[in-house]
Amino acid sequence: MNVKTEDLGKNMYKLTVEVEADVFAKAYQQAYQKNKNKIQLQGFRKGKAPLALIEKVYGPEVFYEDAADIVINDTYSQAAEESGLDIVSRPEVDFDQIEKGKDFVYTAKVAVKPEVKLGEYKGIEVTKKEIEVTDSEIDAEIDKLRDQNARSITIDDQPVADKDIIKLDYEGSVDGVPFEGGKAENAELVIGSHTFIDNFEEQLIGMNIGDEKDINVTFPEQYHAENLAGKPAVFKCKINAITRKELPEADDEFAQEVSEFDTLAEFKEDMKKKLAESKQKEINRAKEDEALEKLIEASEMDIPDAMVDNEARHMAEEFAQRIQGQGMPFEQYLKYTGMDAKMFINQMKPQALTRIKSRLVLEAVVKAENIEISPEEVDMEFTTLAEQYKMEKDKIKEMIVGKELDNFKMDIAVGKAAEFIRENTVEVEKQEEEKKED
Repeated sequence: MNVKTEDLGKNMYKLTVEVEADVFAKAYQQAYQKNKNKIQLQGFRKGKAPLALIEKVYGPEVFYEDAADIVINDTYSQAAEESGLDIVSRPEVDFDQIEKGKDFVYTAKVAVKPEVKLGEYKGIEVTKKEIEVTDSEIDAEIDKLRDQNARSITIDDQPVADKDIIKLDYEGSVDGVPFEGGKAENAELVIGSHTFIDNFEEQLIGMNIGDEKDINVTFPEQYHAENLAGKPAVFKCKINAITRKELPEADDEFAQEVSEFDTLAEFKEDMKKKLAESKQKEINRAKEDEALEKLIEASEMDIPDAMVDNEARHMAEEFAQRIQGQGMPFEQYLKYTGMDAKMFINQMKPQALTRIKSRLVLEAVVKAENIEISPEEVDMEFTTLAEQYKMEKDKIKEMIVGKELDNFKMDIAVGKAAEFIRENTVEVEKQEEEKKED
């Protein structure tokens, strides 16, 4: 195999890969074996026609495409490695020469990682933010815990109130005609959860067990069921049961039940500390984001379109996996949003470009600062992954080897580069920054 590279400019290259005739001949035979059962010639049973006769009837070109695919799949990775290029996109493949008995020649147009002219990354000015934990924030956290530890009581002699959990029968209709999916019996609903459309839940407040009432609503213009979108509807409702949460008092006894502290005051002090730590992490992330955005603006790099396309496709695949993990097929999501896969990928491109630029400048900082990763740091990340995926650490290590391990180490180094930038920022008061802009 022979590999030649040609610089096309703007971080795009063309690889010309020449594969020996005997390699193509073997792939051609594989293509014949793969497809012969689909071909039937007069006088032969399906799959029994000899190769020479098939070639005479259809021409040898009938197997060229499959043979080419086999050769490209078997050789492209090695060709990319031999080129010495840092390729960051899928190849755009074309055939230069494809003929039985001759060398097979194909080209692959690829994007390569751009060089970065790094801007000044030390002393970047960021907005100063103070940590403040208010009493109302602490009380809100206490209330969440009270809600989690509440007990449910059955209500027989009081009307429906906000936050009650009710069971109801309902049947919806549009213009007096019931619609599919608009009927249920003993459906459970939390008042104020906004599970239903419009102001449906609010209209149930004040009803007693056994009461029946017509609830008038209007479906949203962007409702997923097109036959209902934007239309007024009436739901005939009947209340069957009401339950209400009874929250425990926020006192020392409550603190003892939900924490290791003896008094509510001690528990609140610990909560204040934890909230402050959480806010500090948020501030650190905001500082990193602001500094990184300014560093990208101060740096120069020429990002090829193919690199952005590749990253946008990758992000779309990640998104599809996430929502499918939550129980919604990606095709169904696209249908609800009125998009096809191509439109969705195009929508991802601005975010993909930002992600690429962020990664490139951080990698440049890793290089500029000679940031190295110790074996202990790698091992610590393996431990984190093992805990996250509930796997043995040795199994994780077996999965991440070779180039994957190099990328894994670079991910750690990039994280350290982001920390380095943040730790070397200069905080300025917001008013001072606004004055400069004026």
